[in-house]
This record gives sequence, structure tokens and C-alpha cells, in this order.
Amino acid sequence: MKEQLMARTFVELADSLVADFDLIDFLRLLTDRCVDLLDASAAGVLLADRDGVLRVMAASDERVRLLELFQLQNHEGPCLDCFHTGNAVTVHDLRNEAARWPLFAAQAQRSGFNAVQALPMRLRDEVVGALNLFHATPAPLSPAAAPFAQALADVATISVLQQRTTERNTLLNEQLQTALSSRVLIEQAKGKLAERRHTDMEQAFTTLRAYARSHNRRLSDVARAFIDETEFLPGLSPRSP
Repeated sequence: MKEQLMARTFVELADSLVADFDLIDFLRLLTDRCVDLLDASAAGVLLADRDGVLRVMAASDERVRLLELFQLQNHEGPCLDCFHTGNAVTVHDLRNEAARWPLFAAQAQRSGFNAVQALPMRLRDEVVGALNLFHATPAPLSPAAAPFAQALADVATISVLQQRTTERNTLLNEQLQTALSSRVLIEQAKGKLAERRHTDMEQAFTTLRAYARSHNRRLSDVARAFIDETEFLPGLSPRSP
């Protein structure tokens, strides 16, 4: 039941509030749970780096990752507006937004999305990113789902900021920069594994993530070891050493 999954989701997210947690894996869990609980077709997370530039940090599938990148490259879209204003942006039908976001609206529809909800990841007056929900069907979004979606975004924001001290901004920038570097490693590992196994990027990510969890390791560490081939990874490495 969804109620049970909701409760388990908050436990899972709270369980990540430790000194050393894997931010990329945490944010991917967030996007997956948004799809499961909020009837979204896909979800993505954008976070700002140390220079205030938004980066794609997590996506529930490859379509939305590419669409988020498209927004950033073309400097338009609901997720950017959400981040810059600090307010939620809800669009029931992207077919009516051609004048507002001509490039994004067309690309989103080509990707199979016709409605979007962008939620600020904000702590008080500081906005660190946006949680974005994409829907295939053009229709009003459930009013009951909106508070829960914002609650998930708020928990994620606290998790991103939870290691702060009196020098919070410095620590946050370092954490986000580390996460960005980890993201590059993971993307490289995804590509290498997908090519090796003749599979898609999404399946490659699922395989890497499952390995990291089953071996109680950070996803970024597994990705680095796989790329560099510095150790044998059972089930990932091509053969025994």
C-alpha cells in the first residue's frame, strides 16, 4: 500500500542523515520514490554548485536526465524558474506554454512529458536546487500530492545541508562539488558498463547501484574502481584476475 511505502520512504531518507552518506545514491532514491508515490512518470533533481550554477544530480530515467540537461543548456524551463524564484512552478499542460518556454515545451513533449511540477529545495531563504516531477498526461496534478511532494523536497534539502557547521556555506560547497565529481565518475562507469554488456544506460546504472548496495560500498567508489579496473568486482569485471 502507498501509505506503507510513504512511511518507509521517510525512514529511508532519514536513515541517510549520517556523517558519511552517498549523496548521488540518496538523490536517486528520492527520484525513484517520487515516481512510486506521486504517480509521476519521471523525476529529476537539480542542485547548484559552488558558483551557483545548476547541475543535473539525479534522474529516475535517461529521458528526464537529457531533458534536464536541455533546460540548462537552453536557459529556459520550469525547473530553472523554480530555482531562481524559490517558488513551486506547476504546469498542467505544456501544450499551452509554447510562448513561455518555446524550446523546453516542445522538447518535453517530444520526450513524452506533457505536465510538470517543479518544487524548490529550500531552507529558509536559501534555495539549493529543485525537485522536478514530470507527467505523461496533461491534467491537473493532485492537490493532495503537492504537500507530500514538497515534504520530500524539504527532507532532501535538509539531507544536503545536514553536515553544516558555523562555516556551513564552505562545507556545502565542498559537499556539492564532491557530488558533482562523483556524478561524472558514475556517468563514465554507466557508459563503460553499458557498452561492455550491450545494454542501455539505465540498466547499467541499476547494476552498479545494486552492486554498491549489496557490498555496502559508496556508488562513486564502485564507479571509480570499475573505470580504473584497480580491483576485481564480481559480476561487473569481465573475468577473474
